[in-house]
Amino acid sequence: MSHAHAHTPHRGAAHGTDRDGQAEILDLDAEVLAEHTASITAWLPLKTGPHHIVDLGCGTGAGTFALLDRFPDARITAVDASADHLQRLRTKACARGLEDRVRTVQADLDEATWPDLGSPDLVWASASMHHMAQPDSALRTVHDALAPGGLFAVVELAGHPRFLPENAPADRPGLEERVHAAADRRQAEHLPHRGADWGPMLTAAGFTIEGERTIAVNIEGDRSEAIGCYAVGVLQRIRSVIADRLTPDDLAALDQLLDTSSPDSILRRDDLTVRTERTVWAARRA
Repeated sequence: MSHAHAHTPHRGAAHGTDRDGQAEILDLDAEVLAEHTASITAWLPLKTGPHHIVDLGCGTGAGTFALLDRFPDARITAVDASADHLQRLRTKACARGLEDRVRTVQADLDEATWPDLGSPDLVWASASMHHMAQPDSALRTVHDALAPGGLFAVVELAGHPRFLPENAPADRPGLEERVHAAADRRQAEHLPHRGADWGPMLTAAGFTIEGERTIAVNIEGDRSEAIGCYAVGVLQRIRSVIADRLTPDDLAALDQLLDTSSPDSILRRDDLTVRTERTVWAARRA
């Protein structure tokens, strides 16, 4: 499941091919946010260590490998619509000696019939549920697939990560907020469930909510070259879908930031941060 829109950390539900270097951005997302992903897996209210986990919309494996690290006795079924992403995930699993613990399944979760995913103890869906055309149906399918007492973890980003100071760039202060506002307006048209409160929908599907947690992400950019590359990748993907919604001056300023050969490139800034929020809902099947 591949993010096909500007909300870049997407492990979406219904798109089968990689576009615009999305896999590279997913890998950077996994690297930059690894500590926060690990904190979510540690927080999950599990009564016992899971033996079978399903990662819905696994992308290139950020959640898959965090869960394998957290639960060394578990095996994982990683599900995605993108053959490219699944191949990359398998390559990583082999490189880490984990191929025996990972099974990949290519599937479009907007189809009426899902593949047989077994009876998992834990289902993990990170930045994928809001891509579902019919999330209520998907939630019921997950509920029925889970083993009795099993847990469903839904993780969603509050929005696009922010990278620049508010007064940047000097000649177009506030540019990033205007870019994000344009992207938010576009996504409201195409992804009505982005930013949703999943608690009531999970309850309606038969789950009992056992926990909800919001994690603030604020990572100083001077500590990692990956953050600069992540910022370029995210903003390039946003630009690809909202260029026609920006003023000519804002578009020119954005292009200057994204020009990696320019002295004003994002890659040459020493004031980058990664700022966003991730919310996780932990829901149990009775």
